[in-house]
Amino acid sequence: MKVYSDLDKLPQGRADDTITEGCLVLEGGAWKGLYTLGVLDALMEDGINFRKTVGISAGALSGVGYVAGQIGWSARIDLTYRHDPNYCGFKAFGRDHGITGFSYLFHEILKEHPLDKERLKKTERRLAVGATNMLTGGIEYFEKVNCSFCRALRASATVPYVSRPVVIGGIPYLDGGCSVNIPYDWAVKQGDQKVMVVKTRERTYRTEPGELKTARRLYKNYPNLVRSMEQAEVDFNTVTEELLSAEERGDVFLMAPSEEVKVTRFEGDMEKLGALYWLGYYDMKERVSELRAYLAR
Repeated sequence: MKVYSDLDKLPQGRADDTITEGCLVLEGGAWKGLYTLGVLDALMEDGINFRKTVGISAGALSGVGYVAGQIGWSARIDLTYRHDPNYCGFKAFGRDHGITGFSYLFHEILKEHPLDKERLKKTERRLAVGATNMLTGGIEYFEKVNCSFCRALRASATVPYVSRPVVIGGIPYLDGGCSVNIPYDWAVKQGDQKVMVVKTRERTYRTEPGELKTARRLYKNYPNLVRSMEQAEVDFNTVTEELLSAEERGDVFLMAPSEEVKVTRFEGDMEKLGALYWLGYYDMKERVSELRAYLAR
């Protein structure tokens, strides 16, 4: 099984107990989320632990290790098990009806890489994940205090087209990215004065909205979902411009890759994934002083 060649160089340890007031917003992006993991590890090493974190899809999964305060934990799992078919592949599909093996992650991988569940559960910090309600097409946010949080976390990262929906309370849910890619709306509604957003594509990246013929065929019984999926591509560009304007005003601290991201959504090249992690890590290290200045204003 292919693993990242420099696994032993990944940082490790525990974040301290200090809490940073504000909200951290994490974009999705499948394996491009390795950039986010690098950013988060750098934040934890520098004692920046936001009170509130919200994530979509890969961003939702990334938020777990961050709120649990485990430096290098998420990256080590992804850069070890990317090519394990139980975690990502045909065996995962056979067991969990999707390309990500959540059962394998929760029941096997966590034995090797334990999650600090007690720290994750502490009420001092909030973690919200967004999943798309297939009936309404709208985004819904679930917090870690909710009894359905584990299923919501799984739903948030349930890739459309190739995965069976996750049912919560009798309602089918799919990837949060089907309706919202960057959950900035949640942070705005919280009313936080300090908001940091981590993107997984460079600042210049924009989508090219179009009709989603596959979605219309596969989800013909969920017209609201299809409309949301089409609108999400338009909204991505709108939110991106909104964030750039907010950054110029000093209202938001925006992190985005300093180089063009060439990692694909389902990237299998472990060295490229590792390099993307380190890009996020060093991008954040270079801007820690700038972030502290923003937080202190």
